[in-house]
Amino acid sequence: MARSLSKLLCKGISFSGSAARSAIIAPGSFYINGMRYSTTVPNEPDTHDDFKPTNKLENSGLTLKDLVEQDVKDNPVMLYMKGVPDLPQCGFSSLAVRVLKQYNVPLGARNILEDPELKSAVKAFSHWPTFPQIFIKGEFIGGSDIILNMHQTGELKEKLQDIAANQEKSE
Repeated sequence: MARSLSKLLCKGISFSGSAARSAIIAPGSFYINGMRYSTTVPNEPDTHDDFKPTNKLENSGLTLKDLVEQDVKDNPVMLYMKGVPDLPQCGFSSLAVRVLKQYNVPLGARNILEDPELKSAVKAFSHWPTFPQIFIKGEFIGGSDIILNMHQTGELKEKLQDIAANQEKSE
């Protein structure tokens, strides 16, 4: 009896492999190797002002449209995705990241799951309804299916060639 209870408790406590990666607590929270990480901070009334989350966008005077335009302009490769490059929360986003990482290019990314308004702003900017959305040198390319096709035909290598060369020079 004690042995079966011990096994049951250990199974409930230990996380490993894909079980740990798929254990999503709340939007912006996730487990890796049994540790909980969060990309958002709760806005509780008893939290000191120094620790309350701030919306940098509100204080900057930028609109979400301006933010998307600036992201696309400032990042040679910009990816709007579900999750973050190190922990995509969607198979299509994961595919896009895996393909792009093969080219050793700097990758700008924003998690659209954290802000529904950002998600809407990106859709309006690109006139494209699905995610991930990939922009290269300011040009909207498409989603993971387009990137995969371009990779397979060699077109993506040509498009990213100068970005990869600049990255190698700066290292």
